[in-house]
Amino acid sequence: MNLFTGLSAFPLTPTDEEGQLEPKLLQRFLEPIVAAGADSIGLLGSTGGYAYLTPEARKRTLRAAVECVAGRTPLIIGVGALTTDVAEDLARDARKAGADGLLLAPMSYQPLTDDEVFRHFEAVAAAGELPLCIYNNPGTTKFTFSPDLIARVARIPNVAAVKMPLPADGDYATELRRLQERTPEGFAIGYSGDWGAKDALLAGGACWYSVVAGLLPEPAVALTRAAQSGDAAEADRIDCVFGPLWALFREFGSFRVMFAIAEVLGYGRLTPPRPVLPLEEPNRQRVELTLRPLLDAV
Repeated sequence: MNLFTGLSAFPLTPTDEEGQLEPKLLQRFLEPIVAAGADSIGLLGSTGGYAYLTPEARKRTLRAAVECVAGRTPLIIGVGALTTDVAEDLARDARKAGADGLLLAPMSYQPLTDDEVFRHFEAVAAAGELPLCIYNNPGTTKFTFSPDLIARVARIPNVAAVKMPLPADGDYATELRRLQERTPEGFAIGYSGDWGAKDALLAGGACWYSVVAGLLPEPAVALTRAAQSGDAAEADRIDCVFGPLWALFREFGSFRVMFAIAEVLGYGRLTPPRPVLPLEEPNRQRVELTLRPLLDAV
């Protein structure tokens, strides 16, 4: 089975006031994900704040996660970086440290061309020698993979999947069919954007790359399994319970909301890396009120 299927849970990367990793708190995030039966852990993705961490901090985080997870759940590691050299180094390090797969976004300051992105993926995939997922995240990178470029990159050795944003028109089935027609057999097409996960999975999406599963893995697993089994009614029920939280994700950005969720769940007062600011107290209280029925009902 392709590594990039099912539910991939993306935890925060907990750091102290000096920006140093808190490994015991990372373990507290990871253990429930493993226990809930998520199909993989997406370490150092956007929710993990990879873009704000030094390469050294990212390597320490990976090693702490490998030690904690100990092979019980596959680890997919974000290796995006502004330069190809650094991304190659992170990919090689991920393989040596015991990662199972890679997630690569085309980070940039200068706008990138399709050829530049292709060569970047070619180099990093070769350096890592692990199954690699294309991270198509125009909301943060400002680069959008065209279907032509996805098809081209999908034929690079080791490239096995794509993590797609939600389609603007909501037509997952058509997008999936068009991409499947142009990519190799077995290439896994999954989606991020938690509020669209139910529809994406029911339409045949291979994976839900989930923000919320990083802190609430049990209801996220329940939604995933319902959709995978074709139980649309149960998937709808769980998604409706999540609905108020999805609204907060869209209003404030899931990154900020996840820090508030961590505090509400008793992990302590974590703050996002500046210049990103935590939610103001009235909005943090809205997160708390939203979580109560979710925790009780799912």
